[in-house]
Amino acid sequence: MKRIVSVSIGSSARDKRVEAEILGEKFTIERIGTDGDIKKAIGIIKQLDGEVDAFGMGGIDLYLTSGSGRKHVIREAKPIIAAARKTPIADGTGIKMTLEKKVIEYLRDNKIIPLKGKKVLVTCAADRYYMAKGFTESGCQVAVGDLAFALGIPLLIRNLVFFRVLASIAVPLISKLPFKILYPTGEKQEETDPVKYARFYHEADIIAGDYHYIKKYMPLDMIGKVVVTNTVTEEDVKFLKDRGVSTLITTTPEFSGRSFGTNVIEAILLIVSGKTVDQLKDEDYYELLDKLAFKPRIERLNQV
Repeated sequence: MKRIVSVSIGSSARDKRVEAEILGEKFTIERIGTDGDIKKAIGIIKQLDGEVDAFGMGGIDLYLTSGSGRKHVIREAKPIIAAARKTPIADGTGIKMTLEKKVIEYLRDNKIIPLKGKKVLVTCAADRYYMAKGFTESGCQVAVGDLAFALGIPLLIRNLVFFRVLASIAVPLISKLPFKILYPTGEKQEETDPVKYARFYHEADIIAGDYHYIKKYMPLDMIGKVVVTNTVTEEDVKFLKDRGVSTLITTTPEFSGRSFGTNVIEAILLIVSGKTVDQLKDEDYYELLDKLAFKPRIERLNQV
């Protein structure tokens, strides 16, 4: 049996352990949260290094992107990745650059939800640029919320070309900031403000991106909205349903009621391929994803 452990600096309240069969082989997938404690995350990885088949690094990315193809390392993530000396470790960046755009194309081509002409709010394109690109190429009007959701500046960027220009200047600097300034970790993941950016949600048909950003500022009335995200628990699904969300789509598949993060899916690819993240090319990701035939999770939560 293969074992994947996703060590996250997110809330331990979201921990989960499941068993799944993938390509005829049994896997255990476990998520361990450290409530924002990076040193604890490093300690867990060092303790399990060499004893598990692959690690996922959750709650923090290794890279941010400006959309130019360049990846900028988040300073605080480097020692977490470095803690795994024997076991391969994944942060999910490669999945965000391949699977997420592929999922948007799947939704479009299979007419799962109408996309052309729809208004889409992508909460953070530095984290989800290829998702934003997929929506744009599908005829959507895309607004990205990096300034608001990551930096607290209440403005949306409504053009991906302008985003790339701005991000090429800002991302190299932002990647050096303490991660807790940019993203909710630990108990901060449970805090919400349904008023602050409610207008951004109300003007959009589809809200897409990282779940914690989406949840943090989600207004009380989400009737008729579609949410496209990744990591959700059973409690998160209830939260979305209670807010009135019509359809939930996760880019990662469901295992026993849980959609895990991109870092877990990438860890599965490492085991299946026998390669490290540094050895995987874009074509490897696409080939492996086709082989695994993962489908997005699609749930109709409320009738419109």
